[in-house]
Amino acid sequence: MTQPGALKRDWFSNIRADVLAGIVVALALIPEAIGFSIIAGVDPRVGLYASVAIAIIISFTGGRPGMISAATAAVAVLVVPLVRDHGVEYLFAATILMGLFQIIASVLRLDLLMQFVSRSVITGFVNALAILIFMAQLPQLTNVTWHTYAMVLGGLAIIYLLPRVTKAVPSPLVAIIVLSAISIPLGLPVFTVGDMGDLPQGLPSLVLPNVPLTWETLQIIAPYSAAMAAVGLLESLLTAQIVDDMTHTDSNKRRECWGQGVANIGASLVGGMGGCAMIGQSVINVTSGGRTRLSTLTAGVTLLILLAALGPYVGQIPMPALVAVMIMVSIGTFSWNSIPNLRKHPWPSSVVMVTTVVMVVATHDLSIGVLSGVLLSGIFFAGKVQRMFSVVRVREGDKAIYKVEGQIFFASVNRFEKALGPEGQYEDAAMHVVIDVTAAHFWDISAVGALDKVVERMRRHGRSVQVVGLNTASADLVDKFALTDKTGVEIGLAPH
Repeated sequence: MTQPGALKRDWFSNIRADVLAGIVVALALIPEAIGFSIIAGVDPRVGLYASVAIAIIISFTGGRPGMISAATAAVAVLVVPLVRDHGVEYLFAATILMGLFQIIASVLRLDLLMQFVSRSVITGFVNALAILIFMAQLPQLTNVTWHTYAMVLGGLAIIYLLPRVTKAVPSPLVAIIVLSAISIPLGLPVFTVGDMGDLPQGLPSLVLPNVPLTWETLQIIAPYSAAMAAVGLLESLLTAQIVDDMTHTDSNKRRECWGQGVANIGASLVGGMGGCAMIGQSVINVTSGGRTRLSTLTAGVTLLILLAALGPYVGQIPMPALVAVMIMVSIGTFSWNSIPNLRKHPWPSSVVMVTTVVMVVATHDLSIGVLSGVLLSGIFFAGKVQRMFSVVRVREGDKAIYKVEGQIFFASVNRFEKALGPEGQYEDAAMHVVIDVTAAHFWDISAVGALDKVVERMRRHGRSVQVVGLNTASADLVDKFALTDKTGVEIGLAPH
C-alpha cells in the first residue's frame, strides 16, 4: 500500500506545474504519434490510442515519475515488415507478447544490465537523439512559405524570452497558443496538425487481437516482440537515467521494466501499437516544470480529451508552433559540454561517445548505436586493465621468484606467458621456480590456461615449480579448471 507521504510526493507535490507541463506534452505528442503510425504503416489512431493508453497506465505502473512514455519511432520501425506481411491484428498480438517479455525482464532483473552502460555511451545516446529530433523537423521546414519560418522564429523567441519575464506558465504552451491564435484566424498558408493525418473521433474501445491462437502465430510474432521489448526497455532505461540526472532524483528501474510491459499490453487492448519512454517529450515535461506522476497522467488524459472532444480544433494547430517546441527540445537535449570535453576527456571516452552518436544517426537504430558504444567501452576497458600488469623476477638463493601483479584474464594472458618465459633463458637460471601471485587475480579460464602453459613449460625445461599466493577465488578457479598435473606443482595460499 502506498504511504500517504509517498502518495503526496509522487502525485500531489507539484500540482499546478505538472498539469500545465502535461498539457504541453499532450499537444507535442499528437504529430509525433501520427508520424510514428505512418512509419509503421498503420492508421493514425493506432499510434494516438497507444500514446493515450501508455501514458495513462505508465503514470501508475512506471518507476520514473515525470517521465513520458508513448508510441515511439524506435518501436515503429521494427514492425513495418510484420504489418506489411500479416496485417495490423498481428501487430496487436505482438505488442501483447512484447509486454509479457518486458514483465519477464523485470522478474529476471535485466535492468541491472544498465550498470554496463558507461557515461560516454549515455552522452552519445543523448546527443544522437537530439540530432534525430532536429532532423525530424526538417521536412516541416523545406518547400514551405516564409510564414512558416517566421512562425518558428516567433515561437522560439517566446519559448526563450518569456521565462525572463515570468515562469508562471510554461513558455512552450504560450508559444503554441499565441501562434495558433495568429495562424487560425488569418488562415496563414502553413502546415497544420490535421495535415499529418486524420485524427480519430470518439473513445478507444477494448478489443482482443483477431489472430489464431496457434504455434504458427507465435513463431510469426515472437521475433518482433523480442526486438520491440529489448529496444523499448533500452530506450526507457536510458531515458530514465537522463531524467534522473535532470531532476537529481533516483528511479526504480526494475519497476520501470514491469510498468512498460503492463502499459504495452494495455495499449494493444485498445487497438494501439507498442511504445516506450520518449526522451523528447520527457525533456519537454521536465523543462516545463513536470516532476511527478501527475504530469504523465495529465498528458495521457489531455491527449484523450483532445482526440475525443476537440479533434477538429486540434487539427488546426499550426505545425510551426510544434516545430519550434521540438527545436527547443533538441537544443536542450544536446550535451553541449561534450564538445569541448572531446579534448579534455581521455581519448577512449571521446571515441565511445562519438561512435555512439554516429551509429545512432547513421542507422536511426538506438539499439545498434548503444550496443556499439557498450562494446567499444568494453574493449577499451579490457585494454586498460590488461596494461595494469607487471612481473618482476628476483633471485633468492637457489630459487628464482617471479612476483606477478595485476589482473590475469583473456586480454593479458599473452603478456603473462611472455613475462614468465623459460627460466633457462637467464644467465643466473635457477632449478627451482616460485611464481608468487599474491598481488594478482585470475579471472577466467584463459588465465588458468596461461598458468597451465607457464608451469608446464618450466617443468619441461627441468625446473620444479611452486605457485603461491593464490587468493581464494583464484585458487577455486585453478583447482577446478587447471589441467597441469598438480603432483609436480605446489599450489597454496599465501600467508596473511
